[in-house]
Amino acid sequence: MSESRSIRFTLYLCLVCSILLTAAATGLKPRQEANARLDRQKNVLKAAGLLPEDRKLNAGEVEALFSTRIRAVTADGEGRPMEAENGTTLHFFLQTDSSGTISEGYVLPLESRGLWGKIYGYLAMEADGIHISGFTVYAHQETPGLGGDIESRSFQQSFTGKAILDEKMNFRGLRVAKGKAPSDDPHSVDGISGATLTGNYLSEGILDVLKKFEPVSARFRAGEGDAYLMKETP
Repeated sequence: MSESRSIRFTLYLCLVCSILLTAAATGLKPRQEANARLDRQKNVLKAAGLLPEDRKLNAGEVEALFSTRIRAVTADGEGRPMEAENGTTLHFFLQTDSSGTISEGYVLPLESRGLWGKIYGYLAMEADGIHISGFTVYAHQETPGLGGDIESRSFQQSFTGKAILDEKMNFRGLRVAKGKAPSDDPHSVDGISGATLTGNYLSEGILDVLKKFEPVSARFRAGEGDAYLMKETP
């Protein structure tokens, strides 16, 4: 084969491979998006304490449970429920009872910086607007065995029952301690050994989210959580 024919053949082969790879990526995109959506739904349900611990749900069961017990809602900057997006908007999830007529809590989306990249998760709140009912992380780039332990069951469960207000109803938020958290401190959780920076960054992210959604929490504390039942985001 001459050198020119060899070059043309190589270029043709590269073109064919490029077309095939593009087609494969395009064909897989809907499935990848569906899997990502399912994973987020699982984590919202997990944070809200709605996933059964004794068995694993299939995709259909996850979607059915999510559609029955979770609603995506939007509020304005003052925490007022709204239907259309305009101005400052707050997007979160409302947890309802099985009939969908009573609000049982709410789930806040978390985006925090980490040591090596963004940390994404959900922070679930009780309907009293004071206590945390769950926490989960679904994406991060932290070091396995160190900061990566933010996805461990023990770390995430330590958030349950913590309070974002003190006894005088002053906002305190929640932080990840450096080492062991004081046993009498309802506003902190134990840090992860060797992952102080990850804990610091996560503390900042959680505080930012709690402050951002404080208008929503205040409405729940005032007993107005059911108002969000009528304002589901399409």
